[in-house]
Amino acid sequence: MKHVMNSVLSRTAARGGVLLLATATAAGAALLVAPAAHAETVDVAYSCQSPIGKKDAVSPIDITSVASGSGYTITMSFQKGVSSSPIELGKGAMNPSATIILGGADSGSVSVAGAPNGAAIPANTPIKINDLTGTYTPKKSGKVTFTAGVLIIKALGTVTTCNATNSPKPSLSMDVKAAGGGSATTPPGNDSTLPQTGPADSAVALGTFGGTVLLAGVAGALWLTRRAARTH
Repeated sequence: MKHVMNSVLSRTAARGGVLLLATATAAGAALLVAPAAHAETVDVAYSCQSPIGKKDAVSPIDITSVASGSGYTITMSFQKGVSSSPIELGKGAMNPSATIILGGADSGSVSVAGAPNGAAIPANTPIKINDLTGTYTPKKSGKVTFTAGVLIIKALGTVTTCNATNSPKPSLSMDVKAAGGGSATTPPGNDSTLPQTGPADSAVALGTFGGTVLLAGVAGALWLTRRAARTH
């Protein structure tokens, strides 16, 4: 009878260890796949003031980020053309740039710029803006929002300034960490609109936590098994 009981205890301990390992592994995996940021396409209504008059246009805009060193490479993408020219713009004649407004835990703006047009733009045709990129280095830690700001188009010695007139909402929101460890309190209301998890480094930290849980499960399984063996 004692031998039978010891066998049952050993099998129970083994099953308990497997259950702990499975639970810990699932928890670690779930933490690792947590999203780093929230991005969405936002319609931005631009009013463009050019040397020949005013032009209005709406373009859906995406803003994305990629971690780079202690900061991020920010990319602003235009889904539709804005403004136009009464004459053809030859290849390389148009140079775009813009500002992205920071909100939430950080403030200020990010300057982004793009390559000149790779092909001629016909007269009276919406000007397609190439992707604009720039570098953002967080000054404060916390949730930061990125919203389309002023667009500048330089062509043939002229400057066209396009302002967003519809108070667009942020195209990107993400948690960032300042290199110096600075922090700030996110203004009330931001959490209800764009709830986010941390960036890639936070996901790694959460994954490390999952690994710790996994090791705890292994230790528990070994302790139960050895205890059963000693009883036997």
